[in-house]
Amino acid sequence: MLSIDEKVKALRALMEEKGYDAYLVTGTDPHMSEYVAPRWRTRAFISGFTGSAGTVLVTKTEAILWVDSRYFIQAAAEIKGTCFRMIKLDIDDNPDAYKYIEDNMANGSCVATEECGINIESFNTLKKRFAKKGISFVASEDLLDKIWDDRPAIPNSTLRSVPLGYCGLDSCDKLKKVREELKKRGADNTFISSIDDIAWLTNLRGDDIKCNPVFMAFAYISMDKAYLFTSPSRFTDEVRAICEKDFIIKPYESAYTDLKDLISGVSYYNPERVNMAFSSLLDKEESIKGRDITTDLKAKKNEIELRGMRRSHLMDGVAFINFLSKLNTTPDGSLDEIAVSTLLEKERERLEGYLGPSFNPISGFKEHGAMCHYSATPESSKKIDSDGLLVLDTGSQFYYGMTDITRTLCFGTPTAEQKKDYTLVLKGHLALARQIFYKGTKGYQLDVLAKQYMWQAGMTFYHGTGHGVGFNLNVHEGPMNISGKPIDVALEKGMIVSDEPGIYKEGRHGIRIENLIAVDDYIETEFGQFLAFEVLTMVPYEKKLIDLKYLDDSEIQQINAYHQWIKEELIGLVDESAKAYLESATSPLERE
Repeated sequence: MLSIDEKVKALRALMEEKGYDAYLVTGTDPHMSEYVAPRWRTRAFISGFTGSAGTVLVTKTEAILWVDSRYFIQAAAEIKGTCFRMIKLDIDDNPDAYKYIEDNMANGSCVATEECGINIESFNTLKKRFAKKGISFVASEDLLDKIWDDRPAIPNSTLRSVPLGYCGLDSCDKLKKVREELKKRGADNTFISSIDDIAWLTNLRGDDIKCNPVFMAFAYISMDKAYLFTSPSRFTDEVRAICEKDFIIKPYESAYTDLKDLISGVSYYNPERVNMAFSSLLDKEESIKGRDITTDLKAKKNEIELRGMRRSHLMDGVAFINFLSKLNTTPDGSLDEIAVSTLLEKERERLEGYLGPSFNPISGFKEHGAMCHYSATPESSKKIDSDGLLVLDTGSQFYYGMTDITRTLCFGTPTAEQKKDYTLVLKGHLALARQIFYKGTKGYQLDVLAKQYMWQAGMTFYHGTGHGVGFNLNVHEGPMNISGKPIDVALEKGMIVSDEPGIYKEGRHGIRIENLIAVDDYIETEFGQFLAFEVLTMVPYEKKLIDLKYLDDSEIQQINAYHQWIKEELIGLVDESAKAYLESATSPLERE
């Protein structure tokens, strides 16, 4: 096996053959997925850095890794002793990879990147940007593939079909909706690369990416036919028969060669999700560009999907209460961060229809909780052996839905500062959940609700307040979100988003509270339609951390009503040994 330095040397030799002065590694897959299968962990292969985000640039003389603050410590440790150096993003006016290229590559230089690892929109934008500096930018073949001898194969998990009783709409009806939208937009066909969209459209699920029940595929939809490009060997006879009612199945990699013979008329596609290998077929003047139609359809859950999501949260609430009850009686110091999340996972494994986690758990004690995307390792996992706060962010996949929940747990006696911080986060969390809003409101217009009390105290957080959530799909789903970024997508009935404000004090503690909330109709008046949120998550807040002096009476009433609902829903379902804990955790808050 080649060392990191040997890999870089081999890559430079290939660059020399091709006439490239630099090679850019994005670390994504051909579908621009947030999470990628081992085959496409190119950033980790060439640099040794295993984090989920970062950019690599190899020039004739330098090897550089760019990471954000989540990964400063991890990246420094993983590239230590190699030829790579790290540039920290968002501090000291450090340039990102693209600004670095502009400032450091000579006029006449040629920068390459693998054509399947960059989307059409990004490539065209960067090509124009670099050209102003006299730098050419080319989409190349995959150079890393030539030096990656033991590269993992394209994943090929067996597919399962989602029954109509769970998904609420069959593929035939979904295709009708897509074609209706194509007509409205003046297009004759659409090419879809987003794998969670394809899973939704086909009502199929796989296991190609850990925690994400998706499968590697492309889809091409015309007005009379639908093609699914994926490995034919992954189908059972039963699932193939179901799929072939609506789709013509073709091999995955044949999309790159067969599409040219299928496309006819005006194509609609998303240039932010389709890789550059399809550019010559789709990036034409007459093509219509926009967000995938399936992305918008998928975001608005139907009543059957919503019913399954409610059931998922009910079952997850049962597991969480059983877990908290056991955690409450576990001897001090006997667990570490990993053991805590494992204990919760064991409770979830008891649930009917449970498939596994919806993402890798975040379990951060004390100062680790201040790193909002901390991932415990056997080496870093802290013992829960003293007073402190634990941020526990986990989720479940079920056949009938999905969950994503964060609770901050208190071990020992909390400080006044910790109680104040928790209560301010809770106030923002409650304010967002109870807000009534006019139809057409965007997420960014609600973002301040979750931050207002922290702002008044001179604090804030930098991650999004809320992200969309899939139905037995990806835990992060668009197009909607709730954050300070002015994303022009209205919150609509059926959408499910998270409500997760937090406070992070480096070296001390972190706090985050997260529920999932569904958008629903509230009231229609002479002024129009108003919407509200339905809270789905069924786990009590940490009462030890609530300081009533920061709450008004209506907020106390809101918490008590939420806790009473949880108790009524779960008391007959949790273990007998957990009922006393549930009663205590949901007992009413009262002022002294």
